[in-house]
Amino acid sequence: MISNKYKWPLKALFLALLIAGTVWTLRHHMPHNAHYQRSEGAIFGTVWHATYQSDSLLDEAILAELQAVDASLSMFNPQSTLSRINQGTSLQTDSLLRIVLTQAHQISQATNGAFDVTVAPLVNAWGFGFKNGTLPDSAQVDSLLQFVGWQGVELRGDSLLKADPRMVIDLSAIAKGFGVDQVAALFRRRGIRNYMIEIGGEVALSGQNTRQQPWSIGVNKPVEDSTSTNQDIQTILQLTDCALATSGNYRNFYVSPDGRKLAHTIDPHTGHPVQHSILSSTVVAPTCAMADAFATAFMVMGLDSARQVLSRQPQLKAYFIYSDAHGQIRTWSTIDNKQ
Repeated sequence: MISNKYKWPLKALFLALLIAGTVWTLRHHMPHNAHYQRSEGAIFGTVWHATYQSDSLLDEAILAELQAVDASLSMFNPQSTLSRINQGTSLQTDSLLRIVLTQAHQISQATNGAFDVTVAPLVNAWGFGFKNGTLPDSAQVDSLLQFVGWQGVELRGDSLLKADPRMVIDLSAIAKGFGVDQVAALFRRRGIRNYMIEIGGEVALSGQNTRQQPWSIGVNKPVEDSTSTNQDIQTILQLTDCALATSGNYRNFYVSPDGRKLAHTIDPHTGHPVQHSILSSTVVAPTCAMADAFATAFMVMGLDSARQVLSRQPQLKAYFIYSDAHGQIRTWSTIDNKQ
């Protein structure tokens, strides 16, 4: 039996060894002291950036995740799973396409069809997407509307069925966000907890930045600038452990020959470019695919309807920049931590 006079020194020694072992484990097996790496590249017709705390660069692994998404969801990759379905040469889906189509279906339900992955024929007709340089008249819009409707697309097993074979599926309003989510999942599998991933303005955030603070994300002022060279900041959001996406019509637009400014966001119900007061829709959500899709849907819906959806979706936060009845720029937000 150990005498009482030796018990406290032994306990102290044991505690010291336990603390030392814990510190060694944290230093050698956790990325706490790892450097922040920066990677970037091109994908989906845009650029991607990632800042992450890791002992090594993960450029190849990140690119592999993004290329897998492109090979599944891209309309512009003629060999992608989605392109083959749109071309009518196959009905066979893959696992990534099924995940995204299921998410898209849920968001279409939540937004009463404001988010619609079958709107591509109208987008193209108005001169966006695969631009054709001509504008549709009312009769042409009406004829195209018969091929638009998210409820006409159904997953049945591994196959994708369309109510009309001429329907075209466009996942561009959710694919970038999903790509961000895939890279975030890669980081989590690698034990990386501090990161920022951005693809064409869609962002996922976790942990802390290089200054051991929440990540700072700027929201641009809605300045009409089709060249995307104006980067004035409206506000800065301090965020972590979430995803963010912004949709706006102040950059992706063109002026028609008759002088009308045509926004790239098409209302799938009317078939025409939206004319609502929202200039910029920023959504914070648990996943970037969700943020991406809801940001687009809110641009379609307008301010009042978007507020109603937000009241039913407590997992979402939003920051809207809009024009009031007098043409003044206003903001409306459910996000608290702004600078």
